[in-house]
Amino acid sequence: MPTIERPDPPYVQIAKHIQGEILAGHLKDGDPVPSARKIMSTWNVAMATAAKALATLRADGLIRSKPGVGSVVQSKGSLHHSARDRVVSIHRTGKIYPPGHYAKIRSAELVPAPEMVADALGIEAGAPAVRRQRTTFTAEDTPVSTSVSWFTSEFARQAPLLLETGRIVQGTAKYVEERTGHAVAATYVQHAAGLASEEEAGELGIDVSSAVLMSRNRFLDAEGVVIEYGESTALPGHWVFYEYTNEER
Repeated sequence: MPTIERPDPPYVQIAKHIQGEILAGHLKDGDPVPSARKIMSTWNVAMATAAKALATLRADGLIRSKPGVGSVVQSKGSLHHSARDRVVSIHRTGKIYPPGHYAKIRSAELVPAPEMVADALGIEAGAPAVRRQRTTFTAEDTPVSTSVSWFTSEFARQAPLLLETGRIVQGTAKYVEERTGHAVAATYVQHAAGLASEEEAGELGIDVSSAVLMSRNRFLDAEGVVIEYGESTALPGHWVFYEYTNEER
């Protein structure tokens, strides 16, 4: 059934804009954010709307009040850029990670696909698939997440850098798009709390069975072809942000 799309309320649009600046690294930890009066002037909105936008960011844990300054960004150590976030970031800013963050590719190889991976990629269990493992670090060299990306062997033939441990400068998603023509059009994400395995604990520098955030991601093109299936593990206390719209039917 067709639905009427309605724009977000003004305060949500303002909050999303500032949130995007923080996630993209344009506003860094400790940087001041526009005051309610400045937002009111820039966006031509009422003071109540400007105040509500700041209250939304404060409730999301993205900003805090600082005496004598106003509201400042509090993102250091609290944000986790998921695989989905990196895809959005590369298209929005041309950058994969926030300033200072980087990833180390631990392995890149062709291995038999486990059953769950095979189901996600739409191939036979045991068929060869690309397994690409990485760990992401902050500017202070602190690991924040470790992940594994899976691709079909067909993509490996068209995009051979998937099987190399060197950094793909433009990001994996953009590289695959350039080499195969398959662009990410939709992302399906699952999250769950879990306990770190021995391998994950080693990568993240935590004790085995420590609490972690686990994610599964499927990236599809416009035709519904699964480009990538990923599994990631992140430290607790690192927020992932998603936006939802409730529509009247």
